[in-house]
Amino acid sequence: MLATIRETVRKIPRGKVASYGDVARAAGFPGRARQVVWALRAAAGLPWHRVVGAGGKILLPGENGLEQRLRLETEGVVFHGGRVWMEKHQHQFGGKARRRATKKRGR
Repeated sequence: MLATIRETVRKIPRGKVASYGDVARAAGFPGRARQVVWALRAAAGLPWHRVVGAGGKILLPGENGLEQRLRLETEGVVFHGGRVWMEKHQHQFGGKARRRATKKRGR
């Protein structure tokens, strides 16, 4: 699960963001936004700063949140009222969301 989530995060291009929930759905794990947080914690080299809370809110406290905002602004992401302007910067994952195999085999 964590590897799939990390691969999904890698698909978010510069200047775009996705919410934790968007990433979870695109990775095939709807309702698992908290697992996205765990996947980002221990993964070096990911564009972690492109994942934000619902509505474009930066959820990281203190210096980490400031670093996230600065990284996003460097990529051209615009903020309104302390939130990412999602209408302009929200990444749309292509195709249908992945689905995990849940069907039982057999006849």
